[in-house]
Amino acid sequence: MLQSDGPQDAQGRTAASARAFGPSRRLRSRAKLLPEHARGHNRALVLQTLYHSGAMSRADLARETGLTRVTISDLVSELIADGVVKEKGLREVSGPGKPATLIDIDRTGHQVIGIDLSGSTRFEGAVMSLDGEVITRDAIERPEGRDGDATLAVMLQLARRLVDAADQPILGVGIGTQGVVSADGVVLSSPNLGWHGLPLQARTSLELGLPVIVRNDANAAVLAEYTFGAERSDFILIKIGRGVGAGLISGSQPLVGSRFAAGEIGHVVVGTDGGPRCVCGRDGCLEAWLNVGRLTAAIEADPESRDSVLHDAGARMAIGIAPIVAALDLSDIVLSGPTELLSDVFIRAAIDTLRERTLAEVFDDVVIRVTAQQDIVLRGAAVMVLSDQLGIS
Repeated sequence: MLQSDGPQDAQGRTAASARAFGPSRRLRSRAKLLPEHARGHNRALVLQTLYHSGAMSRADLARETGLTRVTISDLVSELIADGVVKEKGLREVSGPGKPATLIDIDRTGHQVIGIDLSGSTRFEGAVMSLDGEVITRDAIERPEGRDGDATLAVMLQLARRLVDAADQPILGVGIGTQGVVSADGVVLSSPNLGWHGLPLQARTSLELGLPVIVRNDANAAVLAEYTFGAERSDFILIKIGRGVGAGLISGSQPLVGSRFAAGEIGHVVVGTDGGPRCVCGRDGCLEAWLNVGRLTAAIEADPESRDSVLHDAGARMAIGIAPIVAALDLSDIVLSGPTELLSDVFIRAAIDTLRERTLAEVFDDVVIRVTAQQDIVLRGAAVMVLSDQLGIS
């Protein structure tokens, strides 16, 4: 069933009082600017500035970006013609002189579709404004087993329903999925979904007739935490659901890896004591220990074992990430998953184990916390589309 969110966001704020995602920051680019790319760079710079700073005059925009007024005037005219930017009226002034015309991103003139394929029992989706405010949300039951064709069919069904629910032009579709995903949106391996070498981005774009961007769900989530959360420039986000994955930001830059597998910690074997069988066929993978289904079933089978189950899970997670924390000199670890499982017991065990396995005098101040964001993969999908289509991050 489609459900429309009211005018308030997850924290009870209205669109008039605050952006849906709160304060935001842009990712640092390491690319060198070539002369032939200058116009595209300047266009993205204008959009970045307006998106993060809000309405301002053309003169303000020139001062903020360092671009000339002639360049700003030209770019703004182009962006207004494209329907991305709009004039918002005159600035209120009390002194003499002609008031300036304010311009801003047309935050409601286009919509973004986000899809989260990481859920244990169902796939989630939403139609969002350019500010990431959820307008309409939808969900569909996840197919049983690992039939890749059935999974794709169900995902496309959800996507079509969301397209039909949009009431403004769609800027693009962002999909966060489990597994290893290449830069061009090919799911190289996703055992949980039954996908191997699936060109999900191209297939979905062809089916919907829209721009589509596909990334690993944890990599989508870490973008949302960085851009809209209170995170610093170096941290790891660990997403615990049907599977376990991680997204990394280092030096304000997302880490993906040469094989697109940075953060694929779910299939790292933790310990030498065997353990539960993983979907990949091995015993004792971190994902096999930590997945929501296993933890929930173990606690339901013996409620009195809850603390010991979560303590062991937290310790196993710390064993898996200790080398990453030490190698990248991280001080922040963010968790995303069911809050009833990621409890004080889980976090305390993880912190204690991490300190036992790293240099105490160096990593004694490591913080592990649960993200405050709701719909973190959907929010990350919005960032992906904004970056892909408008150069906004």
